[in-house]
Amino acid sequence: MHSDIAEVLFTEDEIAERVSEIGRAITRDYAHTADENGIVLISVLRGAAIFMADLARKIELPVEMDYMAISSYGNGAKSSGVVRILKDLTSEIEGRHVIVAEDILDSGLTLTYLLKNLASRHPASVEVATLLRKQTRAQAKIDCKYIGFECPDEFIVGYGLDFAERYRNLPYIGILKPEVY
Repeated sequence: MHSDIAEVLFTEDEIAERVSEIGRAITRDYAHTADENGIVLISVLRGAAIFMADLARKIELPVEMDYMAISSYGNGAKSSGVVRILKDLTSEIEGRHVIVAEDILDSGLTLTYLLKNLASRHPASVEVATLLRKQTRAQAKIDCKYIGFECPDEFIVGYGLDFAERYRNLPYIGILKPEVY
């Protein structure tokens, strides 16, 4: 797998440090608003599951974790333009503080859909913590309160990000060689 990577963008250590910083920021920002119900962290499966697990361990407040599976990609390298909910939440989020832990903000299509869907459930607040925000011109305007890294408009994999379900287990984030996809 490592030989399929053209360049490492973010090392394992850089990712760990940035996730810790985001966890500290969330702890600070929600210290006086997170009641006994705590924060609900929502991960968009599958890519963000690794990020959310690491982030949850860095938040020093009560945290409930839940998962949604939403797809706009399939096995392709480009978004299909169609968003589908494959798995919905099991947690009740009405009146609760919600943070969506997203792996990457690319086109923003999936996240825009998800934020509208969550808002219709009447949470106290909804914020986004994205590990990566891609630098693209055609990106939807989404306010991300917590951003791990800005990244180039390249096909990237690792730390949960995949191509056709491969490379998620790489401990770093790298650019996939074009000949691979």
